[in-house]
Amino acid sequence: MKRPGVHSVAIEPRNAVTAMRPYKPPLEGRWGKLRLDFNENPMGCSPAVRRALARLGSTAISAYPEQETARREIAKYFGVAPEEMLFTNGTDEGLNLVVGTYVQPGQSVLIVEPTFAMYRFYSELAGARIATVRYDAEMRFPTEGVRAALRKSPRVFFLANPNNPTGTLVSPAVLRSFLHAAPRTILVVDEAYFDFCGVTVIPWIRRYKNLVVTRTFSKAFGLAGMRLGCVFVHRDVATIMRKAQSPYPVSAAALMAAAAAVRDRAFLRRSLRELRRGQVVLEKSLAALQLPFFPTAANFVLVNFGSGMKEIVAELSRRGILIRDRASDFDGAGYARITFGTPSQMRRLLAELKRVLRTVA
Repeated sequence: MKRPGVHSVAIEPRNAVTAMRPYKPPLEGRWGKLRLDFNENPMGCSPAVRRALARLGSTAISAYPEQETARREIAKYFGVAPEEMLFTNGTDEGLNLVVGTYVQPGQSVLIVEPTFAMYRFYSELAGARIATVRYDAEMRFPTEGVRAALRKSPRVFFLANPNNPTGTLVSPAVLRSFLHAAPRTILVVDEAYFDFCGVTVIPWIRRYKNLVVTRTFSKAFGLAGMRLGCVFVHRDVATIMRKAQSPYPVSAAALMAAAAAVRDRAFLRRSLRELRRGQVVLEKSLAALQLPFFPTAANFVLVNFGSGMKEIVAELSRRGILIRDRASDFDGAGYARITFGTPSQMRRLLAELKRVLRTVA
């Protein structure tokens, strides 16, 4: 039987979508491997989370989620009022919410690169103009370059602190100077890696209405699969942003998991302690192998493997260990990012890395 032809005309997408480069994270084929490529917690989540999810009954699954009980508990954990916090479907949705609420097509968004790709992604999707300042070859934060860019009053300035993939941490004094220098710019401080450095500006939201702080449960809490983030802002700003957000942005399972995670502070402390021990094991061996790497305030390290990086990453993957190729961030240079694991996980990585280096050399 002859199939009918297609008679409709292809509908062209918005110009902003046509101009965008697709974001293609390597999310397939990761199960069963040692995942040191996405800055997840390789120890997993708290057992309290698994117990809580096991109690998730059919009624909670079949009903639209109620957020307020979890909001009060989680807001208390972060030291804010419930009215100063919004739940989002991962930090990604929080970033998109900022852009959707405040950025008109053609307005400027400032980004310090290399950094988290979704800052550019959502800004370009909204039709914003992207202004960039770059880290130097030593991965030093370009403070003066940022100050110069802020004098042009961009609509939004996205800043990961610590930054991904460099691990760089900007001091509170410098952040405060940015807020004062550009009172008409929304400063979004993405604190995804707060738990590994302890530096936060969340308390400042009551003073600065142009400050947005984001956190995620995907890193230290080990809940990347739950997709839950938080946005912290002045309560007046939160009222505005809620108007631009869907009424049910997060699932009942994510809310239950996050509430259980913040109750189990012992698991979080144990995870951080083990990952710091793993960091010491890894960095000592990288130094002994004479592989250059940069100081980091996060749960990962940026390593320069040189011209053989892609072969090293591919061979480690064949051996069941994943690290992240970041060459595209550095004009093709041989940088890869390694997430910290437990000491035993780091020793496994290093044993395979030494074998691979002998074959690549």
